Amino acid sequence: MKPRRGLWVGMVAASAAGVAVTGVALADGSHAARTATVAQARPLAAKPLSGKVIVIDPGHNGHNHLHPKVINRKVPAGGFKKPCDTTGTATTSGYAEHAYTFDVATRLAKILRAQGATVRLTRPNDRGVGPCVNDRAAIGNKMHADAAISIHADGAPSSRRGFHVILPGYVKGYTGPIVKPSKRLGLDIRAAFHRLQPYANYVGGDGLDTRTDLGGLNLSKVPKVFIECGNMRNRTDAAHMKSAAWRQKAANSLAAGMAAYLR
Repeated sequence: MKPRRGLWVGMVAASAAGVAVTGVALADGSHAARTATVAQARPLAAKPLSGKVIVIDPGHNGHNHLHPKVINRKVPAGGFKKPCDTTGTATTSGYAEHAYTFDVATRLAKILRAQGATVRLTRPNDRGVGPCVNDRAAIGNKMHADAAISIHADGAPSSRRGFHVILPGYVKGYTGPIVKPSKRLGLDIRAAFHRLQPYANYVGGDGLDTRTDLGGLNLSKVPKVFIECGNMRNRTDAAHMKSAAWRQKAANSLAAGMAAYLR
């Protein structure tokens, strides 16, 4: 039987509204006596990291070297004081750690945001000073982040290479609540990054190092780790870090580790 025009209109409107309709709408706008039900369509699936908050801390800053008084000022570091920040290291050809860390951080942020996470970087660009290590930790605390990561590159002897993840050690009155979740985060980051880079052969063991002298970890109230992505003084590691393609792979690996922890 050919439906009346009013029936087609009702069906089209219901379809456009994203609902399922049973029953018959008559041409004059009235409804058939038979039961009609309308059900909302299923909502789209949420992105995998929706609702998660992540803080990314790209180490150092591009103008630190221009402001020695600022970065050498002593600030709280978890029971003691340390300089606000440092200039970081660089490859022998002059590619700076601060540039590397900011590039990887912005790539990582893009990936995590695409997966639904709320992401905050501790600095908006690579042309500033600081922030100090205590302020970097405070950003994660204020955001009530589900996880935080500080991205670095090392300046070790040129014959050594590889990456390592730095975990917070126990500091009474400071790190107690975050030691265990930070270790879980560190293990997931290590597992993902190890697909790209070998463990460091000059510090820690099996790609992990536990420290109690870093204000960025000691003052954190949320799960947090540092990663030294490689040795900038080593020819092989330096060539990798200077490659935009490799930096994208580094960001992909960090995102995979972060997602494994948060899921």
